[in-house]
Amino acid sequence: MNEFGFERLRRAPDVEASNLFAYDATDRLLVERALALSAEQRLSGSDIAVIGDEYGAITLALTDAGYRGIRLHQDLVTGRRALARNADELGISGFESHELDSSLLEGARLVLLQLPKSLAELEEIADAVARWAAPDVVLVAGGRVKHMTLAQNELLGRSFAEVQPQRAERKSRLIVASGALAVPAQPPHPQRAEHPEFGLTLVAHGGAFAANRIDIGTRVLLEVLAGEAGSAAQLRRSARLAPESRRDHAELQNSSGVMPDEPQVVVDLGCGTGALAAHYALHHPEAHVMATDRSAAATASARETMMANGVADRVTVTHDDAGSDLPAAGADLILLNPPFHLGASVHTGAATRLFAASARLLRPGGELLTVFNSSLAYRPELTRLIGRTEQVHRTSKFTVTCSIRR
Repeated sequence: MNEFGFERLRRAPDVEASNLFAYDATDRLLVERALALSAEQRLSGSDIAVIGDEYGAITLALTDAGYRGIRLHQDLVTGRRALARNADELGISGFESHELDSSLLEGARLVLLQLPKSLAELEEIADAVARWAAPDVVLVAGGRVKHMTLAQNELLGRSFAEVQPQRAERKSRLIVASGALAVPAQPPHPQRAEHPEFGLTLVAHGGAFAANRIDIGTRVLLEVLAGEAGSAAQLRRSARLAPESRRDHAELQNSSGVMPDEPQVVVDLGCGTGALAAHYALHHPEAHVMATDRSAAATASARETMMANGVADRVTVTHDDAGSDLPAAGADLILLNPPFHLGASVHTGAATRLFAASARLLRPGGELLTVFNSSLAYRPELTRLIGRTEQVHRTSKFTVTCSIRR
């Protein structure tokens, strides 16, 4: 076969930068091993499932090599859109996208996996492969050596009789697992946890950030929301801002004539397991809340969180990229705890995209309430992209700001 053009792959619409790439050495190793195993075992494309193929490098290379009917699962909607763009650019078709369920894995004899960062996500994936794939399935998992741990081997050993780490190549390593073991009656995920301090139940799949815990940034933002419960000026951060900000806010409300006394359309942007959306819906039954995240594991978790808290009828959860499917200028309030990592890289690009999305989604005079690590100093950027921004709360590590859409 001709060498596949990995260098032609793009990350877009995900963040692109000189230190961010659409493929890595692990993708190449997985493709090479898959080609060898497929020839040896006479596998067709429909025998192969791919999980965690970030921008399509594995799936497109194998499809280009003649393996049609490959099934794949990508957690991030940005990855799904990038793969579609890359496939169109390269003129490649003949693969199928699935969620992490039986339709992805039923009858699969070879599963290729880019190892996830989370052990909980790996546990859910390993159980799914052992539960739904063919009895003779071989799971080939790969990752960058610097991110791999013995705990990954041990966890795979709970679902497979044989787990064989391979020699490292090009700073990457493959692990080959075979001999699927009997699975428990119930999958290990999703998992529930009660958080009585906020009156919340969280439900989390393995790939959801912070699992069923409340991460520290979200906790700080929840404390701000809870501190204002019962106030007649609920969530009107303008009352905490400088006098000129209050004046600007009042003028915007008066000029539009449509701003309600309290926010009616609220967006939890990058919702994760849905803690912010569920909390707001519980305390504001009159509001319509929308929760959106680019992670399929997160949105599946958020839907179950809404059901667990009895607010599923008042919260719409969508799998989306930075609210791109939501209407412009339709939100009165956005709640945001932005990420500061892209994959394994520390990068502020994801937060910037969410700030820009907030500017599009908010109506004039609408408010963005965001929390971030104080060292990141986002206030100037928030002011530039949204409007006047003031600090409303600060802890030893985190800052909460309110930005009013100009």
